[in-house]
Amino acid sequence: MEGSVPVAQTVVITGASGGIGRACARAFARRGARIGLLARGVTGLEATGREVEEAGGKALVVPTDVADHTRVEAAADAVEEEFGPIDVWVNVAFASVFAPFTDISPQEFRRVTEVTYLGYVHGTRAALARMLPRDAGTIVQVGSALGDRSIPLQSPYCGAKHAVNGFTSSVRTELLHRKSDVRITVVQMPGVNTPQFSWVLSRLPRHPRPVPPVYQPEIAARSVVYAADHPRRKQYYVGSSTVATVLANKVAAGLLDRYLARTAFDSQQTDRSVPDNRPNNLWQPLDAEGGHDFGAHGIFDSEAHGRAPQVWLSRHARVAWCAAGGALTAAALYASASTERRKAVIGPLWAGYGRTR
Repeated sequence: MEGSVPVAQTVVITGASGGIGRACARAFARRGARIGLLARGVTGLEATGREVEEAGGKALVVPTDVADHTRVEAAADAVEEEFGPIDVWVNVAFASVFAPFTDISPQEFRRVTEVTYLGYVHGTRAALARMLPRDAGTIVQVGSALGDRSIPLQSPYCGAKHAVNGFTSSVRTELLHRKSDVRITVVQMPGVNTPQFSWVLSRLPRHPRPVPPVYQPEIAARSVVYAADHPRRKQYYVGSSTVATVLANKVAAGLLDRYLARTAFDSQQTDRSVPDNRPNNLWQPLDAEGGHDFGAHGIFDSEAHGRAPQVWLSRHARVAWCAAGGALTAAALYASASTERRKAVIGPLWAGYGRTR
């Protein structure tokens, strides 16, 4: 029955060597899950596997580049051979480039798209191939607020996350058409304190960073587990900043464009300069065998939030509907306001999004 937690679920997590994927592995492991861990970096994967076992789960490490659909299919076969039918598939793996679009090569843009978008397509295909014949299973796509509202300096990532949303909606309607009990949902994330900012390919003059407010990956992981247990919702939003971003884009997209053009270059960089040739993981993992284990957290622990009250609100529909009604009323009043009054509203709203709390 939906909402109950099956005993010894079999779960597959892509991007499991660090960040949100690694935090998800720990969260599922605490429930005794049997987890197939997919990523390129062997060092990080093996460390995740040890953490899963220590937390009470079972782990199978399967080094996999999700951009290669044949390797994703082989990984799915390996997991089912070891643990049995896959109950939950979580797509997390991604790649990115921090740079103006004109400074990103066609090869780099394609690589980000193949990992961040097609990796989700390949994972979803592998999951459905095994879930549909049984008419059971759940797919959770780890999305981003940037899949609704793009920002500068991340054009390939934003484009891929928009594509994930469109692709997932299409698949969802096909599942509804066939009256399938297989579910698919998206969890839209805010800025999260993950290692990606230390290993992403960046051509920015200063060290890249998540747009504040920043949340710890455990917040994201708890939301993914909840979505896996309650997959009927089309999507979940994590963090008040994610909700604010989506709403602001709906009611004032043009003003938000101009505001981001002025502020989002600086808000995605720290004050620390970085060398032009710093190592990155676009083509090869930095945690290859014998390499460095980056863990689940990035370098922003001092400012990252370990709680997100909005997550509680998103799980309680009646309260959320009341809040949504208030937001719609505000949006209607906003839409009828003059341009000058709109500017007076959108500036503080986005400043609140960009302010640590």
